[in-house]
Amino acid sequence: MRTARLEDGELRIMERPDPEPGYEEAVVRITAAGVCHSDVHLLKGDWTGVARSGPFGHEGVGIVEALGPGAERYAALGDRVIVGLGGSGGGYWCGACEHCLGGKPRLCRQGKGILGTYSEQLKLFAKSMVVLPDSIGDHEVPLACGGLTAYGAVKKLNQYSLVPGSWVAVLGAAGGLGHYAVQIAKHWGYRVVGVDVGADRVQFVRSLGADLAVDANEAAAVVRQTIPGGVHASLVFTPRVAGFRLGMDLLRRGGMFVGVGIPADKEGGIEISPWELFGKDPLIMFSAVGTVQDMRELVQLAADGHVRTHVSRTGKLSELSTILDELESGAYTGRAVITDLSN
Repeated sequence: MRTARLEDGELRIMERPDPEPGYEEAVVRITAAGVCHSDVHLLKGDWTGVARSGPFGHEGVGIVEALGPGAERYAALGDRVIVGLGGSGGGYWCGACEHCLGGKPRLCRQGKGILGTYSEQLKLFAKSMVVLPDSIGDHEVPLACGGLTAYGAVKKLNQYSLVPGSWVAVLGAAGGLGHYAVQIAKHWGYRVVGVDVGADRVQFVRSLGADLAVDANEAAAVVRQTIPGGVHASLVFTPRVAGFRLGMDLLRRGGMFVGVGIPADKEGGIEISPWELFGKDPLIMFSAVGTVQDMRELVQLAADGHVRTHVSRTGKLSELSTILDELESGAYTGRAVITDLSN
């Protein structure tokens, strides 16, 4: 099979043997793979301690073409499925530890991630696949991570009792994750301040239905003038420390701060003074990926027409390096999709 891999930090496209499924595993022939911003970080070595050799890519749609022993309980040959679960969340989980039983399988000590969707075929844990209805095309493949991660972050608003009608700031709103968050938050009845950089990206955010769409450089002033006290929640999808700072600045007293993007290590840490914590008394948390059930719920939202993927770039596997460079430079809004894994 043809596949893209990282070899000591270099992206290489090569031929590898076709995979064979083991116990509770399936082999999926990938028909489309989404390009995620985290792939840029992995390629550049932005995150200390994260391996830079091995399979690459974690958003896929494809057809189940082989099942190992026990996998028939979770899938059937010919099923069209979406795979990935945000990469770090869906390769394996035990199902019996405190984290799995508590609804957070990503934290399972036996957990493994999913990597390798930039390939003609992928072997994976059959329980992690979600069957797609015919109404959802291959171009929706970024739901596998970008959509799921955004869904998990917005879902936390409800889990922590933030009522519809509350103001929610989405930072990085024109990006691959943020553009989903705007749509989901609006569908659930929140009022959205979409924040990004540049007139074209702000206009794109406005087209998604944001109640306010503003440039990051003007966001603090606009929020002060428009929303007395500040927003009720900030969802920070941008991979920039400055975005985390702005998210906290926009937040009202007692507000909710949800970090989602992971900046490069070279940007340093996030600083907040004890006096700011004392004065704002915020609820601060991080949100990463999601569960199989979250994926099923998101697929249904997409099938019902409430969430759509904005794809600005498609290409072949051989163009992956160029597409990643374009993504890093902010050349397009929304997502990119590899539609030909054989060339």
